[in-house]
Amino acid sequence: IKRPALDVTTLFDTVRTVLDEVREQGDIAVKAYEEKFDKVLLSSLQVSEEEMREADALVAEDLKQAIRTAKANIEKFHASQRFEGKKVETTPGVTCWQKAVAIEKVGLYIPGGTAPLVSTMLMLAIPAKIAGCPTKILVTPPSKDGTINPAILFAAKACGIDAVYKVGGAQAIAALAFGTESIPKTYKIFGPGNKYVTEAKIQAAQHHQGAAMDMPAGPSEVLVIADEKANPVFVASDLLAQAEHDVAAQVILVTTSQTLAEQVQQEVVRQTAYLSRKSIIEQALAKSATIIATDIEEAFAISNQYAPEHLILQIEDAESYLPQVMNAGSVFVGSWTPESVGDYASGTNHVLPTYGYARMYSGLDVIAFMKSISFQNLSENGIRHLGPTVEILADLEGLTAHKNAVTVRLNHLNK
Repeated sequence: IKRPALDVTTLFDTVRTVLDEVREQGDIAVKAYEEKFDKVLLSSLQVSEEEMREADALVAEDLKQAIRTAKANIEKFHASQRFEGKKVETTPGVTCWQKAVAIEKVGLYIPGGTAPLVSTMLMLAIPAKIAGCPTKILVTPPSKDGTINPAILFAAKACGIDAVYKVGGAQAIAALAFGTESIPKTYKIFGPGNKYVTEAKIQAAQHHQGAAMDMPAGPSEVLVIADEKANPVFVASDLLAQAEHDVAAQVILVTTSQTLAEQVQQEVVRQTAYLSRKSIIEQALAKSATIIATDIEEAFAISNQYAPEHLILQIEDAESYLPQVMNAGSVFVGSWTPESVGDYASGTNHVLPTYGYARMYSGLDVIAFMKSISFQNLSENGIRHLGPTVEILADLEGLTAHKNAVTVRLNHLNK
């Protein structure tokens, strides 16, 4: 279950240079890097109102309806995540509570690559809107003719995005983190990307003028647990669905059946032959593995150690095993639940921790777009009850001014 090593030999310095130049030179540096990396010469970084209108006319009605259906399901699931703080009286006269506040300015990154990721657009924009973020900025790499896929623009408008910019890679993260003449500075950056995007988010989060990040991420991955009754055609299709993401993707099959393992291997070969991204799939499969477990319990132990981004359970009575899941980004329960539904339209979020980060990170949710502020209110009775405790603890730590702030109040009440 060892993941492929990521080559980061020159990554740090390359990304640092990009961040420094964008921070110092603004739009000039962004446009220069767009010309260098995306092979496009841009006169303007922002998508115009005219381009937004044209996009609406270019998107087929069946695609619009598919986007609307996915949007409705994602909204329904994420709406349940709204935080509601309750007032708690911790001591007589001492009331504490918490309020969730939307992050004012958020940056959403949609990768370019080989496919227009409309689904990622929905996964980022919808929880940001539900959280109530006042300013939602979208950045995504343009094609070589300087355009953005119209489906992404249609979805952006439907989800209430405030502005869309034609920029990708580390330069896009730098622009969101520090701001340029065209692109507003944001306070937190969301969205998946390649190793340069991920490194840029990490460095920007560590810079005192930068922006927070959602989560660290590596290449996409899936682990399937299957027993002898699993359908090998289904299992193979799930492995291949993840393998087509990227040449660096990894897919793992953990099964209790040698026979099933062999059947799946045959199915993988058969199905790969007619898939459009055959070359990418074959490179991903070279980094992947099939593991034979002695029983289902060992299969879950292996999965929890691997901590997959996606975990698919194609086992009998799958729901009864859910308490054994400790480390996973998102879980797909039963034979009729392909990972594809979570990627697009079931309602859960597909921006998930990868590369083992599921041990300590959650997938994206509404709370990620918010911060909490705590409040406390003491009455005269409250400071009488709690004051002596604070005086003792402050005295222990040698913080006499802390103690004094309580003592002067107690003395005033005792006059």
